Amino acid sequence: MSEITFDDFLKVDIRVGEVIRAEAFPEARKPAIKMWIDFGDEIGERKTSAQVTAHYDPAKLVGKQVMAVVNFPPRQIGRFMSEVLVLGLPDENGEVVLIGPDGEVPIGGRMH
Repeated sequence: MSEITFDDFLKVDIRVGEVIRAEAFPEARKPAIKMWIDFGDEIGERKTSAQVTAHYDPAKLVGKQVMAVVNFPPRQIGRFMSEVLVLGLPDENGEVVLIGPDGEVPIGGRMH
């Protein structure tokens, strides 16, 4: 594991957002879900694609608060442009479980 400085950590902008729309992404090479996430007035709405189909149904993601890195450059995934990276951890089978706050917090808040 390589070490980073605190200043390096501060360069990663991790924010909480609320999923406002989600739909299946059948064109993806691996099963995925497209999400549109509201990060509040400062950042606005951003979209992403995530391989989270083992634990999530698109309709049930709407209204969920998630954590995401918002300052990576956009990445083309098929015909879809992913603008943020949602964060998650693998379960015992390697399937992604999304990370979000333990309780309701204002959207757009930056992780400290």
